[in-house]
Amino acid sequence: MSFLALLDYTSVLVFALTGALVASRAQLDLVGFAFVACLTAVGGGTVRDLLLDRHPIFWVGQPDYILIATAAAVFVFFTAHRVESRYNLLVWLDSFALAIAVAAGTGVALTLGQPPVIVVLMGMSTGCLGGLMRDVVCNEVPLVLKQGELYVSCALAGAAVTVLAVSQGLPQLPALALGALACWCLRAGSLWFGWQLPVYKSRPPRQ
Repeated sequence: MSFLALLDYTSVLVFALTGALVASRAQLDLVGFAFVACLTAVGGGTVRDLLLDRHPIFWVGQPDYILIATAAAVFVFFTAHRVESRYNLLVWLDSFALAIAVAAGTGVALTLGQPPVIVVLMGMSTGCLGGLMRDVVCNEVPLVLKQGELYVSCALAGAAVTVLAVSQGLPQLPALALGALACWCLRAGSLWFGWQLPVYKSRPPRQ
């Protein structure tokens, strides 16, 4: 198994767990759990592969991804009630999934020889879009749009760090690890210490 495939498998598993946790908060049935888990798990990677014209799409070529996401959904369906704070578990699992998925998307784009801007955008898309789909479908406020929280900016930073490290001659594997670490540290700082970006505040028009 290649390192990029391992990243995809790991991000699929962790994102599927977050999707199933959101499904538990929405009190869906088992089929709903599986649907939301699979949508979350493969949504970002699907958009990435479509934009990069990468065929077959990763989970079509390897249906094991869907089986892993479904298994994660079944697991959460029978165990979610044991978790005291499902939202806290959700946001921390999501932070790990974000970092891993950003590395996966960035790595795929680098392997395909894409220019730096596209590499960064593919990392961000892979990391953010699955969770966005999950929250919209389950009528939750999307984590990517939580007021002031660092999320998309974490994905941007992680992908940019990887591109910068590669441009300075660092091999791809440690560069991806460095980018994932940067992404997760920023997201964890936002959750733990309340790091935020400035938000727009409307002002009355000048007279």
